[in-house]
Amino acid sequence: MGYTIGVDVGGTFTDVVLGGTSGAIAVAKCLSTHYDPIAGIVAGVTRALGDRDPAQVTRVVHATTLATNAVLERKGVRVAFVTTQGFRAAVPLGRYARVEEDRYDLRFSPPPPPVAAGDCFEVVERVSARGAVLTPLDLDSVRRAAAAIAARGITSAAVCLLHAYANPVHERQVAEVLRESIPDVVTSSEIWPEIREYERATTTIMSAYIGPLMASYLSQLRERLAEIGIRAPVHVMESSGGVISAELAARRAVATIESGPAAGVLAAAGTGFPDVISFDMGGTTAKACVVRGGTPEITNEFHVGGKGSFGGRRAGTGVPIKTPAIDLAEVGAGGGSVAWLDAAGALRVGPHSAGSSPGPACYGLGGSEPTVTDANLVLGYLSSASLPLTPDLAAKALDRLASPLGVSREEAAYAVHEIVSASMASAVHVVTVQRGIDPRGFALVAFGGAGPMHAARVAERFGIGTVVVPAHCGVASAAGLLTGALSTDRVLSRLDAPDPSAVFTSLTAEAAADLGVSPSDPGVVVTRSVDVRFKGQSHDLTVSWTPSREVLAARFFARYEEVYGIAQRGEIELVSYRIRLTAPTTPPPDITPPPHATTPTADATTSPDAATPPDATTTAPPDAPSAAPVARDRSSLAPAPCPEDSTPSPSPPHFGAGAARRGTAEPGATRTAPSTATLSGAAGDGAAGDATAGDEAAAAAAAVPRGRRAYFPETNGYADVPVHTRDTMAGTPLPGPAIIEDAESTIVVPPGWTATLAETRAVHLTRSTTCQTS
Repeated sequence: MGYTIGVDVGGTFTDVVLGGTSGAIAVAKCLSTHYDPIAGIVAGVTRALGDRDPAQVTRVVHATTLATNAVLERKGVRVAFVTTQGFRAAVPLGRYARVEEDRYDLRFSPPPPPVAAGDCFEVVERVSARGAVLTPLDLDSVRRAAAAIAARGITSAAVCLLHAYANPVHERQVAEVLRESIPDVVTSSEIWPEIREYERATTTIMSAYIGPLMASYLSQLRERLAEIGIRAPVHVMESSGGVISAELAARRAVATIESGPAAGVLAAAGTGFPDVISFDMGGTTAKACVVRGGTPEITNEFHVGGKGSFGGRRAGTGVPIKTPAIDLAEVGAGGGSVAWLDAAGALRVGPHSAGSSPGPACYGLGGSEPTVTDANLVLGYLSSASLPLTPDLAAKALDRLASPLGVSREEAAYAVHEIVSASMASAVHVVTVQRGIDPRGFALVAFGGAGPMHAARVAERFGIGTVVVPAHCGVASAAGLLTGALSTDRVLSRLDAPDPSAVFTSLTAEAAADLGVSPSDPGVVVTRSVDVRFKGQSHDLTVSWTPSREVLAARFFARYEEVYGIAQRGEIELVSYRIRLTAPTTPPPDITPPPHATTPTADATTSPDAATPPDATTTAPPDAPSAAPVARDRSSLAPAPCPEDSTPSPSPPHFGAGAARRGTAEPGATRTAPSTATLSGAAGDGAAGDATAGDEAAAAAAAVPRGRRAYFPETNGYADVPVHTRDTMAGTPLPGPAIIEDAESTIVVPPGWTATLAETRAVHLTRSTTCQTS
């Protein structure tokens, strides 16, 4: 049997999903190790594999925020920018839109450009927009630029000559000379040969900026995986939702900037609802995206590091990137978001996050600031987790807010819960209402460690009556990676090319070569589209390709009316030609577990010392039970108990997860948790409960519903509510208020909502009373 592994590295947790053709999966979840992300990956992969043979892994698919973080934190390599004579100042001058508070700041200074003015160089040459050579390339000017770059100690160069999309000959000659003395050289004609000089330049620069980092990281990842016996190909998720090889990702690193968020949207698109809003809330951020007809919205330009506009990234406030990406809005709101009081004494939540180190106060890893997870623990929405949660520490943290606000601890906690829900709703607003889409006709698909806890409240704000929480919602992004197909995009700007079919054929051949396939291979699919505009206009819209000019015009007119609300007719011109090539991989595993499937194991054995990565040899949580020997079936994908799980630590006990495992009552619980139950826990920002596969007694105990006190304003405060798992729901509608605990997350069913379990093991929440939109 062959296995596929999906790895998603987030700001707080690293998720690993192991899938096989049998349909079952194994899951591991551990705190992200920011000082060395690969350490967390290896720990999670080792835990997910259990006692299975790592040589049977046939594919590793990775979603990473490495590129995004390098851009946001300005930790890429130093880049030299080489362009046509007379255009050296284009990038240093740049663009910046003064928005929000910037408009009134008399001391405003724009952010530094992606390349310093002193690192920009010119070469003598000129090509027209139609590709004609107006000024031949002066090779001596190229050699002078190369010498100056090398003298500065710069090892990466981005070449973007004027109109190189129309004729790349000069760029190729410049790159050939530069590579004699500069290790890493990228050209715009290789990265993204599309019209618009500034955007093409910044896209090329960003690829040179993060490319060496990506190449080094992926090389180390392959080496570290090989050390534990995995020598399978490593693939990386592209921003547009496709999957490319690690080698191609290193060459076209700019295509991976939105790698992480894309995987979760694919998981939401696969829930069976044609029109959904993907809602992903993890430990650090929350993201929203619209999926219509089962297909996510795609944008051909996005901005990195821009200021938010109700969750969106506003054009002109960041670095523009001209590559396809799943169109989503993102806000700094997650389980680890810190609640704080501003200078006026008003309560704020985020965007700063406690992350994985020190994490929320209730983790007991040294954090003391109140976070969303601490608030949800105080409210009774959370109880236990594999990483033990300490209610006393959460209460102490919330008291730091309650006292100056003059309210009770519960009221302060619920205010944090409401504020973060409103912040996340702003992301949904950007991708729906702000774009003329009525969200009431959509289902909200909630995932991520904290998403299911807030989903119903977010849905209420828009009059959305259906919330879907898929199976394994806490690791949905990693699970979505297993369904990603090998795919890549290509574009070429040619103003009204005389032979479009030749352009498409050339692009298809390039894409197929990058994926190592032939366009004629069985299963290879090529999707063609074209950018169209009215003649005389500056901007264009993308529509699907047809050789019929009349049909193409009709498609453009319809798209134009849809976007701008104006029924316009006129002469059109074609600007850019696009293809998306998708190649088959091994059949994707069915990641929907059968009823009563074994619950995945999770890694929560992280040392409080940030210098010590969590790994497969770390001791178990202080209150972990001794694991009884069980019969192993190597054909099953349920993970084996790790050796460390059988050795309890002598450290002082914690509440939360430990309470469930020791058989003691949880704070606020109305029923004692069975001593053998290890499946009951869930942490708000993604900490997962761990289970001993094959332990029938534990599974039976987990099938008994419990109860605890939870806070809902509709019940005038705390009320006794039932606590179920998906197994204890047994197909019977569960009216709110109620709690449904997963191994990786917790679903909150507020009053006025009803939860049912679908055949796919997804939980559907339905609004049963009139919803007031805000």
